[in-house]
Amino acid sequence: MNEDFKLEEELKKLPDKPGVYIMHGQKDEIIYIGKAVVLKNRVRQYFQSSRGKSPKILRMVSQITRFEYIITDSETEALVLECNLIKEHRPKYNTMLKDDKAYPFIRVDVSEAYPRIRIARQMKRDGAKYFGPFTSAGAVKDAIELLQKLFMIRSCNRALPEQEGRERPCLNYHIHQCAAPCQGYISSEEYKKNVEKALSFLSGHVEPVKNLVKEKMNAAAEALEFEEAAGYRELLNSIDHIAVSQKVTNTQSLKDRDVIACAVEKNEAVVQVFFVREGQMIGREHFHMSIPEGEEETEIIENFIKQYYSGTPFIPYEILIPCDIDGADAVADWLSSRRGAKVYIHAPKKGDKEKLLELAKRNAALVLTQDSLKLKREEERTLGAMRELGEYLGLCGLVRTESFDISNTGGFESVGSMVVYENGRPKKADYRKFKIKWVQGINDYASMEEVLTRRFERAKGGSKGFDRLPDIILMDGGRGQVNICESVLEKLGLDIPVAGMVKDDRHRTRGLYYKNVEIPIDTQGECFKLITRIQDETHRFAIEYHKSLRSAAQTRSVLLDIPGIGEKRRKALMAAFSSMEELKNASVEEIAKADGMNRPSAEAVYRFLHEV
Repeated sequence: MNEDFKLEEELKKLPDKPGVYIMHGQKDEIIYIGKAVVLKNRVRQYFQSSRGKSPKILRMVSQITRFEYIITDSETEALVLECNLIKEHRPKYNTMLKDDKAYPFIRVDVSEAYPRIRIARQMKRDGAKYFGPFTSAGAVKDAIELLQKLFMIRSCNRALPEQEGRERPCLNYHIHQCAAPCQGYISSEEYKKNVEKALSFLSGHVEPVKNLVKEKMNAAAEALEFEEAAGYRELLNSIDHIAVSQKVTNTQSLKDRDVIACAVEKNEAVVQVFFVREGQMIGREHFHMSIPEGEEETEIIENFIKQYYSGTPFIPYEILIPCDIDGADAVADWLSSRRGAKVYIHAPKKGDKEKLLELAKRNAALVLTQDSLKLKREEERTLGAMRELGEYLGLCGLVRTESFDISNTGGFESVGSMVVYENGRPKKADYRKFKIKWVQGINDYASMEEVLTRRFERAKGGSKGFDRLPDIILMDGGRGQVNICESVLEKLGLDIPVAGMVKDDRHRTRGLYYKNVEIPIDTQGECFKLITRIQDETHRFAIEYHKSLRSAAQTRSVLLDIPGIGEKRRKALMAAFSSMEELKNASVEEIAKADGMNRPSAEAVYRFLHEV
């Protein structure tokens, strides 16, 4: 216990009221948050006889250094506060929902002069029209994209009509998927007529749109455009999903219910939810939870209900659960206040409802098994492959791997790349690019020496982003590149293992070169597959950087060949257009809008690009 915290005295001060209690650990971090109908009784229980307490509670109590509490007016108010505090602090001993899913809505702000159709995760009282919630975010995105295309509804973030005419219309206008209200090409009244058609679809009048998509699908199939036809078929599936979900949302049937069950294995739990609407199951979702070992099913279900329903707007009439939970009445009252109508929580022991719960439980167990196998396979691909690499080289504790490559075309714009893997996974935030400065022409060995020298000199100097050293360096070549790397490290006084990837006559890796010995490796093993992924990623990163420099150089040289275009206007054009292709597709008027450009110079650019 904290020396300044007198446990017995603080226990005596506990009030005979509802509230939330907060337990602090050795470093004064919050390790557990709970609610109580009577704080005095609930908190005292933790520090009384250990008999009957779960291993989780015993471990937690042994780490408590102090506690604090917040008094509330009711148990329901305590429950809401508990949910908010758990979400904010994510304490170690609270069961936590890993994926804080909130089902998506479709939102249309009809108060805008030119309304947009957006995806929203929360329903607010802001005057906008909301449709949903939907169980498939993918279907929602497909439906929004379809409505934007069919009814020419904008997808941009421009503030209209205030920013009308400030920028040229986007690509959607040119491909006839937006009416360009940003240019004033359509009035607000005409635009809103299109929005009304989209709202009609979202309100359930889907047949006109379905018929239109079917016509396009059939036409594409007849033209042997099977890929396009398949795309329309997927859109039809999304429309059906949206239509069913919307019908469900608009009903207040007493048969709307969620069925919740869970499966547990050590520190992992999967909670399965079946969504039953109007007597029919329309969908299901599973959620992963991290739990303290020894957590009881009743605690898992209670914590899931509180966290899940605090983040989803739709609350059904009835929630079926596999076991009774503490404070069920308070949870039901809280959910009822959120729903605006009575919510019932039941733990059925027989009949059809119990069978539905059993089905949900079997599904949860299946997901947990499948995900455990998936995690095991992923561990073999990553951590297992690193262990295997260490075994080949006689090294242990390998975590960070760095690999380097050089890319150039005829000595032009030579570049180097540094790719980093940690625990067998790419760590892209630590990737680095090097533009070769000291070497002229084609000399990959000298270029590699430069890249390695610059990288590790920066590490010695403590440069941010270079200060972490690798546990092993993998060189793409064999003996030659390994010798260069070891020479650089020796000069800088660094002791880091270096291995080369030895290739056969067909340029395929056959083994590792380490300490002047070629070590054969199993080409079917996970280590070999990891090395191949690192090689491919290092090549890709170097080539992409080289291509970007080469493209920029070509753009610069082409623009400077245009009469009347100097360095200042070249920079303005490069800032205004992302590529030569975009500039070539631009009109004279669009080119003239670039900084420092005028009509004659824009015409000169346009002529040059279309005559070349």
